[in-house]
Amino acid sequence: MADQFDLIVLGSGPGGYVAAIRASQLGLKTAIVERESLGGICLNWGCIPTKALLRSSEIYHYMQHADKYGLSVQKPAFDIEKVVARSRGVAKQLNQGVTGLMKKNKITVYFGDGKLTGKGTLSVTKDGKATDLAAKNIIIATGARARDLPFAKADGKRIWTYRHAMVPPEMPTKLLVIGSGAIGIEFASFYNDMGAKVTVVEMLDRILPVEDADVSDFMAKNLTKQGMDIRASTGVQKITDTGKGISAEIKDKDGKVTTEEFSHVIVAVGIVPNNEGIGLEELKIAKDPRGHIEADEYCRTNVPGIYAIGDITGAPWLAHKASHEAIIAVEHLSGGHPHPMDKLNIPGCTYCHPQVASVGLTEAKAKEAGYKVKVGKFPFIGNGKAIALGETDGFVKTVFDEATGELLGAHMVGAEVTEMIQGYVIGKTLETTEAELMETVFPHPTISESMHESVLGAYGRALHI
Repeated sequence: MADQFDLIVLGSGPGGYVAAIRASQLGLKTAIVERESLGGICLNWGCIPTKALLRSSEIYHYMQHADKYGLSVQKPAFDIEKVVARSRGVAKQLNQGVTGLMKKNKITVYFGDGKLTGKGTLSVTKDGKATDLAAKNIIIATGARARDLPFAKADGKRIWTYRHAMVPPEMPTKLLVIGSGAIGIEFASFYNDMGAKVTVVEMLDRILPVEDADVSDFMAKNLTKQGMDIRASTGVQKITDTGKGISAEIKDKDGKVTTEEFSHVIVAVGIVPNNEGIGLEELKIAKDPRGHIEADEYCRTNVPGIYAIGDITGAPWLAHKASHEAIIAVEHLSGGHPHPMDKLNIPGCTYCHPQVASVGLTEAKAKEAGYKVKVGKFPFIGNGKAIALGETDGFVKTVFDEATGELLGAHMVGAEVTEMIQGYVIGKTLETTEAELMETVFPHPTISESMHESVLGAYGRALHI
């Protein structure tokens, strides 16, 4: 007889484990199924361990530029094995934390491959043994994985995905990064700071293409100034492992093809949903042309009692989006009335050097949507705290609806902007206009004062520029 539950969650990433915890809080008997490690990609191979790596490279960067601050560091160096070991230790600590949360909330954990076998039923297979589970509701949170290039399948030796790049067998000397989204730029930033010669190629006409065009332009110039070779409107046609390195055929924006040599390559050309072998076809669960599960504003699929959250449902592929959808799904299936997800209120953060963060519409998208806009832009060079920190590279840009003063979007690049963006996220969620932001008192001296100045600037009232 199948083990009986009120809810089964398939996948334990930041969507899955949050769903299980919230269900337990609401009194639901809950099970979670995981084929690898509790916490999913984010905690084990994504968001958190990459930030640990980037913290090491940030400190190493400051060591190399200590003279700017009147300090002296003799022959700064690093041990890549120790850098990676610290990152893996952080991941292990968080994995153990999720394990503890499952026990605390009395959530039954099944390790193995989960597959939907019918409406409200699921089978977990481990070491050839199957365990049948049953529940009124099931949440699919199986996530996604790195996309391979058809002509360059990642092998972990010289052709890497993000997962290989986190545990490098050796330090690259000349690195090719294919793709300039958040993952590609973060690893480009890490390895550049650690001393590798980095080339970034992007098929679209600008790097960080989902960001505001001003941010993309600023980052291209800044990363070039840091020593990176940044190439937009450029594609890689062929990659060959020569045994001593990588040979890549690269086609530039003018159609010219050159063959160049690198020690390693990171493929960061997007992700594909983990939709295979989990029973979607048998239950006729609807998917879009790219293989993502189709779900409505409450995360319901077309099959009653089955919900889907996180990367398996498509963009934006962000941990905090998955966690928020988890709450929406659980509260809905338990009879509550949650607010549906508004994707324009989901912030995006890229932890390169300098950092990038944004929420809402870019200036171009706002205009495409028919808005007549007011735009304010304030550079960090006008901010006292940024000058004191020696972090004057950056700016804050805000986009408002001229007719109503509604905050349509905010775009930031510079030190600590991944922390500051939450101020604008709260403002958008509360349906703030420029009036409330202008009347808000910002502490001094802080970099966040640039946010205030940007708002003032949109209405011709900036004080420090």
